[in-house]
Amino acid sequence: MGLEATMIIIDNSDYMRNGDYLTTRFNAQLDTVEMIFRRKIGSNPESSVGLISMSGESVQVLATLTTDFGRILSGIHQTHIKGKSHLLTGLQVAALALKHRQNKVQHQRIVCFVGSPIDESESELEKLAKRLKKNNVAVDFINFGEESKNTSKLEKFISVVNNHDNSNLVTVPPGPRLLYESVGSSSMFEDDNGMGMMGAGDGFDFGDASMDPELALALSLSLEEDRARQERERTEREKNQPSTLENVPEETNEGSSEVKDADTDMKDAED
Repeated sequence: MGLEATMIIIDNSDYMRNGDYLTTRFNAQLDTVEMIFRRKIGSNPESSVGLISMSGESVQVLATLTTDFGRILSGIHQTHIKGKSHLLTGLQVAALALKHRQNKVQHQRIVCFVGSPIDESESELEKLAKRLKKNNVAVDFINFGEESKNTSKLEKFISVVNNHDNSNLVTVPPGPRLLYESVGSSSMFEDDNGMGMMGAGDGFDFGDASMDPELALALSLSLEEDRARQERERTEREKNQPSTLENVPEETNEGSSEVKDADTDMKDAED
């Protein structure tokens, strides 16, 4: 793995309550998120990872790109299991978040958990896959829980978005192995030897406000909420941090007179 900006999309739909993966699909997913984060940052400390939830009323950016796992964990704690997933919108928001990364040298990657039935048509997914490929965005799907229903659509998507084998489909059926163990030993973490990372450029031709204003507005609001949360946390830390000046003793007149007396004694000794 090289220098990457990775947006992880988690599936927080009602299907995540199922217990066919230890302990539930949702918890198995969260363990895997932590593993992916640590592998990405461990591979290159200048890489960064963000987090998005794609189910419920709307897609939400839970954490913008960061090297601080505490922010990812905070985003996870904000997540609630509800509704159905919105795969297409989740991928679009992730691509927009990658476009706004600070380090433009980072290669762009989306890691998406799919544990509920995909409602979008193959033609809709194929159209988006072509755009992602054009804009140098690699995609990894972790297909679990509903693999019998989703595999054909995801295989088609990967075949379109794939650029020199930079994208992967990891299908994990229920079994004795934990989800993160299966993902950690999959093709997602094979050394790419620099292949498939041709150009980290930003030729985005989709995601602009003029083309999809609702999507751009949703991302903007999510980013603003994340920045506001960070500012609140910073202010709270500063408020709780004691001032170091309080522990510095003030110089007293008594101390000054002692210094003068010492100087006088030294002069007398010299005389």
